[in-house]
Amino acid sequence: MENIKKIIKNETVFVIAAILTILSMFLVLPSKEYFEYINFSVLAILFCLMAVVAGFQKIGVFEALSSIILSRTNNEKSIGMIIVIVCFFTAMLITNDVALITFVPFTIGILGEDDDNLIFVIVMETIAANLGSMMTPIGNPQNLFLYSYYGLNIFDFFKIIALPCFLSFVLIMTIMLCKKSGNLRVKANQSPTLINKRQLLKYTIMFAICLLTVLNLIHYIVCFTIICSILIVSDRSLFRKIDYMLLLTFVCFFIFVGNMSSMERIRMFVGEALMNREILVSAIISQGISNVPAAIMLAPFTDKAAKLLIGANIGGLGTIIASMASLISYKYYAAKEHGRRGKYLLVFSIYNFALLIILILAMSVLG
Repeated sequence: MENIKKIIKNETVFVIAAILTILSMFLVLPSKEYFEYINFSVLAILFCLMAVVAGFQKIGVFEALSSIILSRTNNEKSIGMIIVIVCFFTAMLITNDVALITFVPFTIGILGEDDDNLIFVIVMETIAANLGSMMTPIGNPQNLFLYSYYGLNIFDFFKIIALPCFLSFVLIMTIMLCKKSGNLRVKANQSPTLINKRQLLKYTIMFAICLLTVLNLIHYIVCFTIICSILIVSDRSLFRKIDYMLLLTFVCFFIFVGNMSSMERIRMFVGEALMNREILVSAIISQGISNVPAAIMLAPFTDKAAKLLIGANIGGLGTIIASMASLISYKYYAAKEHGRRGKYLLVFSIYNFALLIILILAMSVLG
């Protein structure tokens, strides 16, 4: 019973996805068509990316980056600004989840004694990671899915997402610049991280293979085979670092959405609800089930790839579960001694909903 409670608590989205999938099986009986619902390309690329990023973490690439940040300033406003900017841009390549896993504990270690400023910086770096990750197909799972589902090329993708990403960065920097400054005694890392150059080269090559696969220059089966072969030969421990629950969540939603989209009445209802409201509807649905399943659920019902892509990404703002990456930040802060969870959620909600409303209005007019 305790294990079940733990799974429900830690893997809420997976549990929801599994329940929805099982219920949908009573409406559309299991058949070989279920396999056609599953986008194996997305699953394979996501698997490979998680393995490569885990490799970078293992050899201390992100710790080295943290040390560089600490060595530059002792001003809390400057530190906050640097961390937020780094989160925004690194999330484009290492995903919003990994950016937060890397930098939130680092932030707590530096600003832990100044709780008010700590809450503000964590909230802003969470927003930065969620919005910065929209800039690339590999920045977050919903982008990877929509990029593959609609058969976009990289230039079309950047053309769609450049404006909301730029607006997001401007809004984030405006908020950060308005924050009052203060001095902070920084405990710099006296023993810089030494990175194994051979390992760094290996993971860089693997990452490049993943990028070429996203660009459709390498078949996903070839990519999956190469990455798995390298791991089996040189570093099997990374297989344990893969978020298999996320992959299973994708499988469940693929089947659920496939079953729902095969039903004419549901297709018509969702299609009508989405008509010329893709940004608003996808952002609203993301508030309750998070933006990854929202993107998977809505994609079969609209051909407006650009609007759904924008809506699913800015829909990661808002509630604490709108983007599951936001829960990572919250869990780290909540585990801190004397952490004020209520204050954190209040500050989180104020900034997230304010930016969500601004971006929805802006992109509804400009998008």
